[in-house]
Amino acid sequence: MEFRYLPMTETDKKEMMGDIGISATDELFADIPEEVRLKRKMNLKAPANEAALKKELSDMAGKNANLKQYSSFLGAGVYDHFIPSIVDHVISRSEFYTAYTPYQPEISQGELQAIFEFQTMISELTGLPIANSSMYDGPTALAEAVTLSAGQTRKKKIIVSKTVHPEARAVIQTYAKGQHLEIIEANWKDGVTDLEELKRLLDVDVASVVVQYPNFFGQIEPLAEINELVKQQKKTMLITSSNPLALGFLTPPGELGADIVVGDTQVFGIPAQYGGPHCGYFATTEKLMRKMPGRLVGQTVDENGRRGFVLTLQAREQHIRRDKATSNICSNQALNALASSVAMSSLGKEGLGKMAKLNMNKARYMQKRLAEAGFYTAFTGAYFNEIVIKLSGSIADVNKQLLQKGFIGGYDLGNAYPELTNHMLIAITELRTKTEIEQFVKELGDIHGK
Repeated sequence: MEFRYLPMTETDKKEMMGDIGISATDELFADIPEEVRLKRKMNLKAPANEAALKKELSDMAGKNANLKQYSSFLGAGVYDHFIPSIVDHVISRSEFYTAYTPYQPEISQGELQAIFEFQTMISELTGLPIANSSMYDGPTALAEAVTLSAGQTRKKKIIVSKTVHPEARAVIQTYAKGQHLEIIEANWKDGVTDLEELKRLLDVDVASVVVQYPNFFGQIEPLAEINELVKQQKKTMLITSSNPLALGFLTPPGELGADIVVGDTQVFGIPAQYGGPHCGYFATTEKLMRKMPGRLVGQTVDENGRRGFVLTLQAREQHIRRDKATSNICSNQALNALASSVAMSSLGKEGLGKMAKLNMNKARYMQKRLAEAGFYTAFTGAYFNEIVIKLSGSIADVNKQLLQKGFIGGYDLGNAYPELTNHMLIAITELRTKTEIEQFVKELGDIHGK
């Protein structure tokens, strides 16, 4: 048998055409003018049988540098973390793997409960009372938070710190164009948002201030001080993008005054996957819950008093008039949210805290070994699990040489920050061993000394 799934046979085709009253498939395109139809065969390779196709795809995939063969010190928003084996076992179950939209609660209680637990855990991590059932990814969630703040405050000016992930800032700019928002980027000083500049930029027309915690450089932003400045302006909101693993150790943004906290749960149970798909989260205050994008799962009871779960507060264009909708996002990352829920449940509160602390401890061991080798961090403030060092030459060249030694090097900050040319952002997670850290520093020293 050449195919895993049985294709349509010629007999099947003839029967279907007979049923709809045509003699050839070309008749299906009769309404398309002849002059715009393609008069030749498409320029595609000939179809292959399943075995040949699998081999071709495997050969192509083998060209990638994967995390099983290489030790990765690349973070910058996507991280190599421990994934409990139970995660794959649960999400591979057909009732979760094939489920899409749980519109029929009577047959979707398992998925709805899993999403409800996801919301609950995100709420606990962020320190805010309401969390939705997930977004497509962290940058999407952040851009949605910005548009929510503009709609809620009826203001058009947004201040975004330049220490926010550059790709997330690009998504915000894309959203802002359609909403006619003015995006003002605040500079940084010693790796964190420049508070003096933020003071100068803040005025009564600012809808929200956006910061990342920890920020793109791995530094811990002074959220309490930023919130104090923000809340001096009437109605201005504080939006925080946060790595949820770091919140297992750091003070939750909600407790420091943030109105909206978003981020990506890729750090919990979701492989790097060459950049996605991942899973965004969105948490906010009770005041804003009816403006929240996406969907929300609520807990209720049936007529017999038994606990049950349903979709609720769906302020989306799929359910209400488009001009009244808060977002055009009509779905969520249910499977990846489930993976994150299983991972967080498996770790537990204590395990999550220990995992966060391991990241911090190993990052500090890396910093110590780098200093001994003559490499010093660019910033002096508190940080989570990423550090920035300056090298004497091209980061791209260094990373090519590191790859030959079995290491995926850090992010080249010069790509997004011209002022940080020849600076490398290095991520150290709990999976990096003492031996890997020491060998990485040695190889970096050898390359740097050439």
